[in-house]
Amino acid sequence: MQTESHINPDPPATPSRNDAASPGEKQVPAVIETDLLLEFLYRMGQAYLACGEQTAKVELTLRRIATAYGMRKTRVVAFPTAVFISLFDGTSEKVTLAESETRLLRLDQMASVYTLGDAALTGKLDVREGLDRLATIRRQQPRYGKLGFIVGHTILVIGLASVLMPTVYNLAAAAALGLIVALLKLFNRGGSVMSVPLPVLAATTVSALVFLATRYGLPIDPLHALVPPLVTFLPGAMLTLGMVELAYGDMVSGSSRLIAGFVQLILLAFGLGIGAALIGYTPEALVYATENAVTLPWSGWAGVLVFGVGVYLHFSAPRNSFHWLILVLLFAFGAQRLATFFIGSEISGFFGTLVATPMGYLIQLRFKGPPAAVTFLPSFWLLVPGALGLLSVTRMMSNRMAGLDGIVTVVFVIASIALGTLVGASLYRGLTEAFGAWQLQLGRAETFFRRSDKP
Repeated sequence: MQTESHINPDPPATPSRNDAASPGEKQVPAVIETDLLLEFLYRMGQAYLACGEQTAKVELTLRRIATAYGMRKTRVVAFPTAVFISLFDGTSEKVTLAESETRLLRLDQMASVYTLGDAALTGKLDVREGLDRLATIRRQQPRYGKLGFIVGHTILVIGLASVLMPTVYNLAAAAALGLIVALLKLFNRGGSVMSVPLPVLAATTVSALVFLATRYGLPIDPLHALVPPLVTFLPGAMLTLGMVELAYGDMVSGSSRLIAGFVQLILLAFGLGIGAALIGYTPEALVYATENAVTLPWSGWAGVLVFGVGVYLHFSAPRNSFHWLILVLLFAFGAQRLATFFIGSEISGFFGTLVATPMGYLIQLRFKGPPAAVTFLPSFWLLVPGALGLLSVTRMMSNRMAGLDGIVTVVFVIASIALGTLVGASLYRGLTEAFGAWQLQLGRAETFFRRSDKP
């Protein structure tokens, strides 16, 4: 069984179901159907994995839910695509193994899953109601419909292009290509037949159109025009989370995520190469980049704002989360830019996630905002470890040594972002514990002085 270490701060201690309930509280049912609870646990595990949650955190959360319902001898082993649960009710042991979907949930669905999980951790949620709510979450429709899906994708691609290389022609190409990729994704939405070849098809289409425009003399920079339309296929979060899990000793989950992430990059680079070949270009053309682009000082910040709007619409972020999402993106981008100026771009991602991770938890736990995953997950897409990896693999297709050097740089970038995530979570946990202890001491001091003032 994997270790219980996890990047998220521990939630508040779960009250025992045997504790006396205060007046007005709902009493916990005396008898829980083991089969029903087992089904609820593995479906919650599937939902957490579909949120991209760390496997050790999934194991710990499911065990705490089982304990809240009186099943203390529960064993859970989670992998990125499956969860194994053994539940002992005092008389017999029931075991199940459930597969998980590889497709990630939208941001609004993630928020609903974490809210349901928090309710289950209290032990007061009716299990049948929990199963009904999980089914409702799975059927939940995007808040902005198909139009929001398409427009949001186009906007976020324009925002990322503004961050990378904001020339007029690059932005125009980003808008057109972002719209085309959004239509391809919409065509496959809800289906699994084209889910595997879809990234390759999208990369081939984008590459062919970019080099077709280049052939007709449009001043588009191929290297920076190819990445933004494919940003939603880039496995930046997967690569980072895989490194985090390896750091905590989850070798199976961590290595499988890293391998899957790099395979995704290779497939995307393969699609880019096919698209270039269809137009008559060699792979060497993929590494061409113009150097005369004029970058305005405020273009990056404007790009972050545009990117945040696109993420909010395309991934259907929950209500009352827009300002929190934008705030975390701006702070993460600002920390990364500042670190790039003083240290360099290779480890600047460390400072970006060092700021974004504790901010996400602070917003969730202190300001009662959306779940932390909703606010800091877009930061992984903005810091673009996946985009850097795609550029490096693409360079490898034409220049072996340059590509290998780029892959080494990618490893450093991913490691720095993963380390920033770990340190950020630990920093938040340490500060909240210290602040809580300080508040406790202050309360005791106030009580002492009140008593001293009395005659």
